[in-house]
Amino acid sequence: MGFIDYYEVLEVSPNANSETIERVFRYLAKRYHPDNLATGNRDRFDLVLNAFDTLRDTVKRVQYDRDYDAHSSAASKLADEASDFEGADLDAEMQSKLLALFYCKRRRDTREPGLGDAELAILLKCPPERLDFHLWYLKEKKWIARREDGLLAITADGVDRANGGHPTRHAERLLTDQS
Repeated sequence: MGFIDYYEVLEVSPNANSETIERVFRYLAKRYHPDNLATGNRDRFDLVLNAFDTLRDTVKRVQYDRDYDAHSSAASKLADEASDFEGADLDAEMQSKLLALFYCKRRRDTREPGLGDAELAILLKCPPERLDFHLWYLKEKKWIARREDGLLAITADGVDRANGGHPTRHAERLLTDQS
């Protein structure tokens, strides 16, 4: 299980004092206690109990606050990344490069059109873990597929997609040639 925000569980601020934490705990414990026929919830009660146990103990709370700060920092970085619209443009560019590589490989050798993950990382000069997202996306769109030999290759849909990105260039060439 991942990080659990005990402040959120107890519906208190991270700056809450021990009296506030205890008062809110008593209210939530009564509300979610399994003996409460109207609002009892054993899982929620256990979660509230764990949160209170951690936040009322000074030593446990200091350690928890370190973890909380680290988690909050990671969440903040994620929010910053999500608000950075350049990321989507860079992703689209990387996916286009990957499709172009797969397309060229297939066009050169239709019998052995596959490329391996490590080979892609070398060709694109980026770590394999950075490619994971892009390869997942291309596979989900069915533009590439893993072959029986374990290598990845472009599919017919991928070829259509790769070609579909350049129809204006072809039309421009035709117009230029005529003039």
